[in-house]
Amino acid sequence: MSKSTIFVAGFHHETNTFAPSPADWAAFECGAGYPAYSRGSAMLELLQNGSKPIAGFAKVARELGWTLVPSVWAGAMPSNRVTAEAFERIASEVVADLETAARIGVDAIYLDLHGAAVAEGVDDPEGELMARIRAVVGDAMPIVASLDLHANVSTRMLSLASAMTAYRTYPHIDMRETGERAAKMLARRLAPDALKRITHAERVPFLLPLNAQCTLIPPASAVIALLEKLESESDVELNFSMGFSAADVDECGPVLFGHGPDAVAVRTAVHRLYDAVVSSRAAWAVEMLEPDAAVHKALTLAADAKGPVVIADTQDNPGAGADSNTTGMLHALLRAGAGKTHPGQIALGLLFDPAAAAAACAAGVDATLPLTMGHAVPTWSGTDTDPPLTANVRVRAVSDGVVALNGPMTAGATMRLGPSACVEVDGVLVLLSSGKAQMLDLDLYRYLGVEPKQMKVLVNKSSVHFRAAFAPIASHILVAKAPGPMAADPGDLPWRKLSPGTAPRP
Repeated sequence: MSKSTIFVAGFHHETNTFAPSPADWAAFECGAGYPAYSRGSAMLELLQNGSKPIAGFAKVARELGWTLVPSVWAGAMPSNRVTAEAFERIASEVVADLETAARIGVDAIYLDLHGAAVAEGVDDPEGELMARIRAVVGDAMPIVASLDLHANVSTRMLSLASAMTAYRTYPHIDMRETGERAAKMLARRLAPDALKRITHAERVPFLLPLNAQCTLIPPASAVIALLEKLESESDVELNFSMGFSAADVDECGPVLFGHGPDAVAVRTAVHRLYDAVVSSRAAWAVEMLEPDAAVHKALTLAADAKGPVVIADTQDNPGAGADSNTTGMLHALLRAGAGKTHPGQIALGLLFDPAAAAAACAAGVDATLPLTMGHAVPTWSGTDTDPPLTANVRVRAVSDGVVALNGPMTAGATMRLGPSACVEVDGVLVLLSSGKAQMLDLDLYRYLGVEPKQMKVLVNKSSVHFRAAFAPIASHILVAKAPGPMAADPGDLPWRKLSPGTAPRP
């Protein structure tokens, strides 16, 4: 096993087919929240450092003495479909590299995948990529993949992969560990005395709202705890892919699956997990507040709170396909006079608006200027979000947007958000960026001079990931349903392709 040669590639995109913007080739070249597109030796840095699964896989591979043959890394921020051109280029380059490597000799393949991609003309890009790989290497070669917790696992993926393993945390703080687990799963399949392992899967008959998938709280936390208990008691590799409930494809939704040498043991374990998910059906609902109600409740709680009240602006989450540029929560804060009640202690971020950020940076710190912020964005409902806000603002801070991150999900990473500014409007601090990023790290406030711990109310453009960094400092966490491109309730969406056997809400 010490001389095994492993072909390695990565493809990450979480597709919201109801979102306004597609992922073209430029999105993968940029990467934004992901490492930029790389190929071959350019992937070595990614293999050696960082928090992505591919780095965890490479760590174990080095310990086992494997030789890695890097191919393509491609990741782009969540959005609407991957363009046909971008997907074809990514898949073709992976296959071309594999054909070259196969002539020299490859023993197995590792794929670092998201699992919830949709491309123009291809509803299951991960399954399509695996099929093209199988066409090169045949049916016998082990193919192991790591997946995001939100993967929409298809029947095709299950049939083509030798094994898959998904993150077990949301917020995703176990990405690297998932890659390590994938490597250990591959090692079992490469062992001389390896037992043949079967796969069994059960599809949950309803979609899970994104906010309900947080593994810090029940019922998701209880299901993951049961999964780990069952694994400890048997030779079964178990997974709960909760699905990304904004991809209009027939196999969208949660899937429970396992791999193991004993068919009865695998089926029994998967069925126990399935029963745990379905029996708690009502508990998968999440309380969501309209914007004005969320602000009113936050201000009431903040009066006596010892830490900031955090409001998740969940429907404008750029980590789920939105563009982080809607103004519904900003208008609600101003209507409530939040900044006048607590001047300089109410903050909203990040608002993606390159033009507004550039204007504020050009004006400079302490300058006052009229500024238009945010956009009215079309949504699945056929109506636009709230209009932009035009107001006189004072520039509190500016930055080049290079941000070193230190949070639980992001430690060691650097974001490059371009010209950025913190502006104050009626006592409310608005953090403007030229790059799109989910508010999932305290440093994404601090780089513009805002200390989150000292704020009364924070409005985060995020759904769940922010909890990893913000839950330890928050006195309360609320979820607001301001108009935006990412439906917090999948039952609100106009589904066309979703399987008739899958209900759009619990």
